[in-house]
Amino acid sequence: MGNKKKVVVQLPRHARSEAIAERYALELEALAPLADIVEIDGATPESFADGAKDADAIITSWGIKIDRDIIAKLEQCTVIGVGSVGVDMVDVAAASDAGIVVTNVPDVFIEEVADHAMMLLLAAVRRSRIMQDMVLRGDWFKGRPLLEHVPRLMGQTLGLLAFGNVARCTARRAKAFGLRVIAHDPYVSELTMSDAGVEPVSFADLLARSDYLSVHAPLNDETRHKIDATALGQMKPTAVIINTARGSIINEVDLIDALESERIAAAGLDVLETEPVDLENPLLTMDNVIVTPHVASATTRMRPETRRRVGREVALVLQSRWPLSCVNPTVLPKVPLERWQPYPMNRGPNR
Repeated sequence: MGNKKKVVVQLPRHARSEAIAERYALELEALAPLADIVEIDGATPESFADGAKDADAIITSWGIKIDRDIIAKLEQCTVIGVGSVGVDMVDVAAASDAGIVVTNVPDVFIEEVADHAMMLLLAAVRRSRIMQDMVLRGDWFKGRPLLEHVPRLMGQTLGLLAFGNVARCTARRAKAFGLRVIAHDPYVSELTMSDAGVEPVSFADLLARSDYLSVHAPLNDETRHKIDATALGQMKPTAVIINTARGSIINEVDLIDALESERIAAAGLDVLETEPVDLENPLLTMDNVIVTPHVASATTRMRPETRRRVGREVALVLQSRWPLSCVNPTVLPKVPLERWQPYPMNRGPNR
């Protein structure tokens, strides 16, 4: 590779015939002058760590978790670029301890995920799965009596667990349907929520007041199984829960029990605790549950732009510059990276 840096990616799920330069053409738009991309076998953590130990950077969005053991074996890695909003596939604390910058793509596909959250909400509320089955069975006249027990959206309350980029876009869409919006996020100021026309509430109030609860939190030690039996027990029996974030934020066993015992009314889920889903999972046979295969972000734009963005973020760090999206910003002042501005800061009369 000469003087070029080494950027490691995990071997793709499916064999592809293109050369690496073609396979990673979008990432290389920014990286080509600086680095070569090398595919590493990720069948086991040991094989991945062995292949990545001399990497200057890692790009990941799926597969093996870059945990503390792997990070401890990285001899010269300066950045891990994650091609998603969530970064639960990387031990960020371990990366921070090692002085490794972790980047993500928090603003590439927020509109798509907000669209999908609203789609799941509408499909679950209007019992789309049940309605479709009724049509296919010839039970044309049974749909209306069922939906006559479902309130209209206008005036109902949508609760948002977390108030990041996707939640804010979801709130704007929900308001167009006449929903009141409340949110709980201890890391976002109440003024930010209020300025968006969203009422900040405690977690207990979020559960008690939400007619529909949409999950938008990152997955970490604080949020894992945040929605468990206790939380579900505080919700209205008519409530609908939507999850486009990470499956393990909801305790799936507790959710199944709450749905079967009618302690909540319905769910719309794009993410599950185990993916791909076990086909014996009871959620797949419940007519009050809509499940999609972790596709909320998927559009024609999403994958190409995500790959370009990851390449640009990693390239910035390899050029000793701060990235645009840093998950662990406390690391930045501790590593030899230069803070930069993408545009001149001239404030003179010829600005």
